[in-house]
Amino acid sequence: MSPRWEPNPDVRTGRHVAYNLHAHLVFVTKYRRGAFTDPMLVRCEQIMREVCADFEVELREFNGEHDHVHLLVHYPPKVALSKLVNSLKGVSARMLRKEFSTHVRTYLWGGHFWSGSYFAGSVGGAPLTVLRQYIEQQKRPV
Repeated sequence: MSPRWEPNPDVRTGRHVAYNLHAHLVFVTKYRRGAFTDPMLVRCEQIMREVCADFEVELREFNGEHDHVHLLVHYPPKVALSKLVNSLKGVSARMLRKEFSTHVRTYLWGGHFWSGSYFAGSVGGAPLTVLRQYIEQQKRPV
């Protein structure tokens, strides 16, 4: 490498690829019911970090409010976002229903936790600092 070239820490490399892929993901609870408490969001973040690690994805930011969560992920090109999302939502729903069953049952029923839809946005255009601030400023429940 040239000594004049400063490597960008966001650019990751593989055997035949250099990439810098970020996505902003938003998951909403079923019927937008305000089921989340702060301890649930803390646990949800832990679960989602573990799932991301299994996919070799870095969860850069996580936050949420009573009825939704925001994630900023840095992922390799071999990961299909739809498969990552399905795993994140499936594993977190199963674990949160199991660990917070009494609380969750008062807000959500029928075996559902997340809405079937989600938002996935490419983050190439907006500066990451702006997106990080937006996610950090979510009104977390007390």
